[in-house]
Amino acid sequence: MKLVFQDPAFSYQLVRAIGHTYYGGADIGECLSIAHRIKEADFESWYEEWLKTADRICEIANNCLADGHRVSARETYLRASMYYRSAEFFLHANLTDPRILETWGKSHDCFARAAQFFPFPAEAVEIPYEGTTLPGYFFLVDDSGTPRPTLILHTGFDGTLEELYFDGAAAALRRGYNCLAFEGPGQGRVIREQKIHFRPDWEKVVTPVVDYALTRPEVDPNRIALMGLSFGGYLAPRAAAYEHRIAACIANGGIFSVFEGMAAHSQESPEDLKEYLMQNPSDFDDEMIEMAKSNTQLRWAIQQGMWTFGVASPHEWMLKYIDYTMRGIADKITCPTLVCDSEADRDFPGQARKLYSALICPKEFMFFTSEESAGEHCQVGASALSHQRIFDWLDKTFAEIDQ
Repeated sequence: MKLVFQDPAFSYQLVRAIGHTYYGGADIGECLSIAHRIKEADFESWYEEWLKTADRICEIANNCLADGHRVSARETYLRASMYYRSAEFFLHANLTDPRILETWGKSHDCFARAAQFFPFPAEAVEIPYEGTTLPGYFFLVDDSGTPRPTLILHTGFDGTLEELYFDGAAAALRRGYNCLAFEGPGQGRVIREQKIHFRPDWEKVVTPVVDYALTRPEVDPNRIALMGLSFGGYLAPRAAAYEHRIAACIANGGIFSVFEGMAAHSQESPEDLKEYLMQNPSDFDDEMIEMAKSNTQLRWAIQQGMWTFGVASPHEWMLKYIDYTMRGIADKITCPTLVCDSEADRDFPGQARKLYSALICPKEFMFFTSEESAGEHCQVGASALSHQRIFDWLDKTFAEIDQ
């Protein structure tokens, strides 16, 4: 899907931003106005135009709050939060750039202000994790204390905690689920402030989150679901393979082997690519840097990957991915698992089907098409259909558990 931009990365990120409109995280006219002012494939222009609108919307929110218009303040802070998120997205070439923390911080703060005025409890939480904490939000259907089915939700390669409200938490709440959304290593605050990088053994991340969830009386311990988005389509199944208190797992979109998925973009087999990386690391780096000059998506991915995996070169980043595989692990998942795939997903082609085929637990494969407007990676721009189908599956799955 191309929208405004010819550049695929810019077009996709615009659709992603506009997609938040469904839950109040954007307005279509504002997003289109921003997009038409951005220079094609220009990271600085992207930052400047999203920032201008984010600052303007944030000021409106501040005025609404000062005048006692709490609903207007909430709605406006939500949009400002997501516009700041979009502004910060392509800034990671220079990790000393102060705008990274500043702009991300504004997104974080605007969402926190909005959350004060949600018509349901939205509690910022700190989850104990290996001598530090992971940030989260515990979104509750109500303040009754009633134990309810609970969705544990995390993002993937580049999302943030605040965005998770629009990517699953709001849909869960509407259907009677509590939602515990969190950021792990390599994500959001954890990479920006705590400087903790991704790790392949994601069960070591999810188990403390489940431990925390079970301290909450609002959580039904027999109906805890885990959903991972994008790169989280590897992370969540990996965690579910070892954390058997998870009663249902959702991988959107599913990934069997991250390295094999990346190798699919090259002309070489995974085995040959691995050998080339080991034997010719400098040549690979030079090739990637040259290609990235004319490929916005690759340029961003290299910058994001080196940062979040804590390496200094493209070949080191690629080699890190070898450990991110479900080979010999997928058959350890015992809970019902939903694997999602999207027709036009360019990130990990074929990986969702491979994950699904490797599972021996109760499973379902859910395919989203471009004809139904849901063919993009993680169905961005099609939240209504995506969440309807995913949560209908979860409703059915938990109903069967209760029988």
